[in-house]
Amino acid sequence: MSTYVPKEVQAGLDRARLARLAKGSRLRIDVDGQVYRVLRMWKTGFSMDAASAPSQVRGHVDLYDGARHLFQCLVIASEEDAGEVSFEFKRLTAVSDAPALDFVKAKDAPVALLANGS
Repeated sequence: MSTYVPKEVQAGLDRARLARLAKGSRLRIDVDGQVYRVLRMWKTGFSMDAASAPSQVRGHVDLYDGARHLFQCLVIASEEDAGEVSFEFKRLTAVSDAPALDFVKAKDAPVALLANGS
């Protein structure tokens, strides 16, 4: 059994699906100071709307959830399908808000030291 959907109906369904994804996503990428919306993200990549995606997203990008910086990424364009462009991560590094420690911190270490009152 096959199902035939006219091109106009399929295009409308694709537009509605992309609009729903865009409305529900807070993810954004920053490419050389330009910000673009990310529709969805998975373990090995992310996708963007083909109409709003820049022509060449390749190399270093920063991935944000709203205003929170999540990852620094090295990406390559993968494929375009149904109005979405998929990108694959070559490298994905989580951003930390604290500096890296160059020593092992003991689990029972004090949080702070109190000065002697004398």
